[in-house]
Amino acid sequence: MNDSTLRQMVIDELEFEPSVDAAHIGVAVDHGVVMLTGHVCSYAEKIAVEHAVQRVKGVAGIAEEIEVRYPGSHSIADDEVVKRCLDVLAWDSFGLKDAVQVKVEKGWVELTGKVKWHYEREAAETSIRKLSGVVGVCNLIEVKAHVRGDDIKKRIEDALKRNAAIEAHDIRVVVDEDKVTLEGKVQAWNERVVAERAAWSAPGVNAVIDNIRLA
Repeated sequence: MNDSTLRQMVIDELEFEPSVDAAHIGVAVDHGVVMLTGHVCSYAEKIAVEHAVQRVKGVAGIAEEIEVRYPGSHSIADDEVVKRCLDVLAWDSFGLKDAVQVKVEKGWVELTGKVKWHYEREAAETSIRKLSGVVGVCNLIEVKAHVRGDDIKKRIEDALKRNAAIEAHDIRVVVDEDKVTLEGKVQAWNERVVAERAAWSAPGVNAVIDNIRLA
């Protein structure tokens, strides 16, 4: 697939995605790497743009320089953003307020703390993405659970075998304590996302290194 065809496919996918206003997003493609520029109205929309591009077959990588611009000139003070973050964590059904600490600087939210599962780590970030005043999230929450490396490896390999979206025999799982490295090859970017999600779903995983290549 040539770059011009891939660029048009990315533009079509962005226009198709209902949570994205594609009018203010620029798309360029160089050897399969998609470069995104422009601005969006919220951090949640920025993430939606990235996910939409990842779904497009042929995308080898993403370079993203999209700016978050909230409507109007009124900016939200960092202390107010902190309060909103703590409120949403308190409302969350996972009870993350006591496990997660929040720091905000110029709209950028930094999350720290320790949880037992990756889905709790992900839930904290997901709930905060949607808040007004947030321009970005740095998720430094650690996953701490007492699970042996061979147990983690088996759980991930079993999850990959169950998933119809990927060919599990083309992916190799390497576990070093709480760090997982994925190697091998897949046909599309979205298959890499599926493999990463399977790795993160195992208890005790604190880091996933994706070395999977696109075939």
